[in-house]
Amino acid sequence: MSAFALTAPGVEEFLACAEKCFAELPEFMRKAAGDVRILVMDYAEDEILDDMEIDDALDLTGLYSGVPLTIESITQPAMDRPLIYLYRMPILFEWAQRGDTTIEELVTHVFIHELGHHFGWSDEEIDAKLEEDDEG
Repeated sequence: MSAFALTAPGVEEFLACAEKCFAELPEFMRKAAGDVRILVMDYAEDEILDDMEIDDALDLTGLYSGVPLTIESITQPAMDRPLIYLYRMPILFEWAQRGDTTIEELVTHVFIHELGHHFGWSDEEIDAKLEEDDEG
């Protein structure tokens, strides 16, 4: 995605970046992730923002929808495939505001954060793991 000097990356480029990130995960994580789907949208739907009590659509860069692996069981299987939403415009806005990271790094960060929810990790656990990766 680094060849975007004149235009912002579109949905296809964001999806390709997330899929590349997924492909580069350790095998045990890819297997555990199973059939997680990735959907890139410009913004979260109003209903989602209302449910989450978020006033500004730019405040939500990603969302996990599904049953975390720590809750799902053979006796209580998830009815729908888990889904990770990546919201393109909020990610682009954060990238422009920060100026210290690439779009690829932000897409990867948001994707990994949402995938962490699939694994049943709390926001605090995800942030700690991402900090470990940044330091290592």
